[in-house]
Amino acid sequence: MPLDDTNADSLDRYSRQVRFAPLGEEGQQRLAQSSALVVGCGALGSAIANTLVRSGVGRVRIVDRDFLELSNLQRQVLYDEADVAAGLPKAIAAARKLTSINSTVTVEPIVADVTHKNIADLADGCDAIVDGTDNFEVRFLLNDYSLSSGAPWVYGGVIGSEGQCMTILPGETACLACLLAEPPPPGVSPTCDTAGVLGPAVNMVAAVQAAEAMKLLSGNTEATSRKLTIFDLWRNTMRQVDLTKLKESGACRACGERDFVWLDGRRGSKSAVLCGRNAVQLRPDGEQQLDLETLADSLETVADVVVNEFLLRAETDKYTITLFPDGRAIIAGTDDIAVARSVFAQLVGA
Repeated sequence: MPLDDTNADSLDRYSRQVRFAPLGEEGQQRLAQSSALVVGCGALGSAIANTLVRSGVGRVRIVDRDFLELSNLQRQVLYDEADVAAGLPKAIAAARKLTSINSTVTVEPIVADVTHKNIADLADGCDAIVDGTDNFEVRFLLNDYSLSSGAPWVYGGVIGSEGQCMTILPGETACLACLLAEPPPPGVSPTCDTAGVLGPAVNMVAAVQAAEAMKLLSGNTEATSRKLTIFDLWRNTMRQVDLTKLKESGACRACGERDFVWLDGRRGSKSAVLCGRNAVQLRPDGEQQLDLETLADSLETVADVVVNEFLLRAETDKYTITLFPDGRAIIAGTDDIAVARSVFAQLVGA
């Protein structure tokens, strides 16, 4: 919504923000005309989306593959118990809440897994991408897409009480692949299952990411950080790492050699263990469109079934399987991919 002298509501809503001189009315106007893609709407993503919508970013597109559970509420500040009880996907619950917070912003919820096949469509028309994910496969894909398309993105991650953030400006700064050539092997790095997640650390990372995104979207790119920022709230430490030499070496697979293995589909898997969930996501080989009502009828004899327009949940004695219209499934009760596939085959079919 344009900011002008006749729009008293806009001027009042953003008055404190506009008075911040480095942003000002011109920056606010640019925010109103910008679009952001928030990938993932869990702990980081929900806080990021909340800040961007409240700040007046004109269009915020939210993509998330998951649904809400009670354990989310400890750190996912946008949601409440009623959202969990409603059994909604995170993207849908987030959009409903955000629209009630700022009806002048266009919020676009998309329930989907981000892959090399859909990232270009999901990011189409967006001026910046903000990372709210919890896995490195998607982050490497975002990094490849950013370098290929020229769209800047903001990386963020949290484990335990430690968080880190990094803004990637294609052609100017080091990229994620400069910092980390490969995703960490299983069992090498701590996860939410092994180290947990402290809520305040999530909020701090999300705040830094949202601020970086606001700089990009308001035309203040020169104010963005060119360093990797790392902090630990429990140990009260903070440091910044200059990655310029990594960029200048030209040895990076992605920004140096422009070899986009994640974007072209040479890397990536169709299944993923969900961090801290004792659950596995399975993704179909090709495009599908499931009839959830028909599936619900067939599953009622073997499971307790709840279905709505967004998902179907079938609960057995040991496992809970959640199906989405695009053919994805999340099997809770195991972190073994082979077991998850077996449960899926038994209940739904190969």
